[in-house]
This record gives sequence, structure tokens and C-alpha cells, in this order.
Amino acid sequence: MDDELIEVDDLSLHRRSLLPGKGFFYPDSLEEDRTEERVAEAVDGAEAVVITDSDADGLGCVALVREARDAALDVATFEEALAEEMADGEPEADEEPADEGEDDEPEPHERSTVALVASGPGDIEESLELVAAYAEVGTDVFVCDICPDSYEYIAEDLETLVDLGGEVRWFDHHQWGADLERSVRDAGVDLVIGDSEEECTTDVALRSLDYEFDERYAELAEVTRDHDLWLKRDARSDDLADYAYWSGPEEYATIVGEYGAALPETVLDYVAHRRVEKEQRIEAAVSRANRRQIGDWTVGFTYGRCSQNEVAEALRKDGCDAAVIVKPSGSASIRGSEGFERCHEVAGQVNGGGHPKAAGCKPDIYDDMLDMAQHWTSEGRTARTVIRRAFEELVEE
Repeated sequence: MDDELIEVDDLSLHRRSLLPGKGFFYPDSLEEDRTEERVAEAVDGAEAVVITDSDADGLGCVALVREARDAALDVATFEEALAEEMADGEPEADEEPADEGEDDEPEPHERSTVALVASGPGDIEESLELVAAYAEVGTDVFVCDICPDSYEYIAEDLETLVDLGGEVRWFDHHQWGADLERSVRDAGVDLVIGDSEEECTTDVALRSLDYEFDERYAELAEVTRDHDLWLKRDARSDDLADYAYWSGPEEYATIVGEYGAALPETVLDYVAHRRVEKEQRIEAAVSRANRRQIGDWTVGFTYGRCSQNEVAEALRKDGCDAAVIVKPSGSASIRGSEGFERCHEVAGQVNGGGHPKAAGCKPDIYDDMLDMAQHWTSEGRTARTVIRRAFEELVEE
């Protein structure tokens, strides 16, 4: 394939927002090999491994674990690289974070003795399998900010990690079923689940780790919670969330580990630059939204590569009880409000899950690239229909 066909930087904002990032076109088979190499290298010789969601909440947990174990990386390396990027011509303003597999350059920093394995709800099975395969006997393992769909998919690898003889601890704040929670604990895991309406996972890690943290870490947890629970009382929480989204996981964990929620000027300048196009994408997604009355709920549906939380907030202010943002990659974000707290039930019907007011899914409707092409050209019509029917199921119940 001609690289120019998937290089979106020169496209108009409209066309760029309708297509997935170029990492989407990187075959899973090749990415699996690269992922295995990266995990094997990261855990080699590590005294502990953190498997975590790569948003601000999950990476905040990495910063805490590294601080507790005196394993933080040198922040100067990341600050210098970011300053050079800003000085050399401004950074690209693509809304998507860097895709795995795009850059073969070596990391510009030393490896921490607490390895970071970025994961997510859809990747946790593979992440546990790879860490179980490459971690050494006695390695401590932390899993943060992820709730698995089912115990059966992780049972063997989780039990292997427990058998290594190190601590296995799991910090989260999502909605866990009673059977899943019991099975994980019975496997020998120290599982701590916070109240999803009151705590983020960084809160859970802060109170669960046996360490006297500096005040900046309590502040980091508080500001992270402000965004993760969508409280929106502290403007700095958007800075953390955006920076986590646009930076690499190692960079974010290192910077907030050093500065907490008080991000340095270089980072704030970088975030401000990236937000110019972010705001344009939000406006485009809101402008193409349509509304459906489903039972007593007004649900806004839109499509595009954009910041889903801000789009959902705009739709809520416009009278929507819930918002569905279908993405070019095929997944979708579902956001609720005081008038709709059943997002996880909607997502659960279409291959997903999450919180009562925030959930995600990826409908199983894409059989080949023709389906994906139709998805892009129709602005997610089939995915919208499937998710709309999931809302209608709740009405019928």
C-alpha cells in the first residue's frame, strides 16, 4: 500500500476526522510480534511489573508504584526531548495518540526496575499471558485500572503469575461482578476495588500502597479523579487527561511522578498547541450529531476521530441524556448524565462494558475491509444502528 494513502497529515480536517489513524492499518499479526518483543524487553530483570490502562488514571498508578519503590526514571530526558520537539517546528496536531508499531527508534531513556506494560480491557488477556511468560521468579505484579470481561479468559495466566512467588495486586474502580471478584481473590490476588462513583484507581493505589507519599501525589490523585469521574471542578484535570492521551506512557508516568498535577511550562505549551485542532474536531463532531428519542431519553449520536468526553459534554448541554460517539476505528464511546446512568448496560450488549455514566464497546459487525469502508463513508451508520437498538432493549425491559 502506498504510504501516502494512510498519511493523513495533509488532508483537510473534515476528511482527517472521518478516518482512523495510520496505526489502524498495521496488521495485528505483526503488531502481536512487536508487542511480545516490547513486553519481553520491559520485564527482563524488572523487580515489579505494572500492567495498566494507558490513560491518566492508570498511568498515575505507575507513578505511585515507582515512587514507592524508588524506581522513577530521569525526568530531564523527557523534558529535553519535548523542548526539542517544540523548538524544531511545532508537533503534529493529529488527535490520535502515537500508534504502536509506527516508530522503530529505541526509547530515549533507561528502563525502570518497575516495568510498564500498557494495556486495556481488550488487551488484558494478552498482557497477562506475556508477562507470565517472561517475568522472572519473585517478580511483583500490579494490575491497574482494568476490569476483565470474564475470569475464564485470564485464569491460567493470572494463576501463573501468582505461582511466581511475588506479590500480585490488582487496583481498580470499575464495576466488578461478584463471581469475577471472588475468583480473582481466590486465585491469591490482593484485589482492591474502589467505589466507581467516589474514587479513581489512582486514589485506590494511593491508599493501598504501604508508603508515605508526598502531598503532591495526593493532589495528583485528586485532580486525576476530577477528570476520570467527570466532575470537572479543576481545570488542571483536562491538562492531565490530554497530556496522557498525546504523550507516551513512559513520558507521562515520569512527568507526573516528578511534578504531580502541576505540569511544567513546556508540557503546558505542548498541550495548548495540540488543543487547537482538538477543539476543531470537537466542533466538527458536535455539528454532525443527530438526536433520537428512545423511551424517556434523548440520545445524541455522532461520528468522528475526536475527544469523546468533550463532545459528550457539549451534547449534554444541548439537552441529551446520553451521547454515543462512534469512532473510525469501529469502536464507540457511550456517555451518560444524571438522567441516564446505564451506559455499561448498553455497552454490555454490544461487546463492551464500563461505568454507569461512561462505557465503551466495539460492535462485532466488521467482517472485512468493505465493511470498514462502508463504516467510514456512512459515518458509522451500522454501528449507530446496533447501539441504538441496545438502548431500545433497555426501554423494552
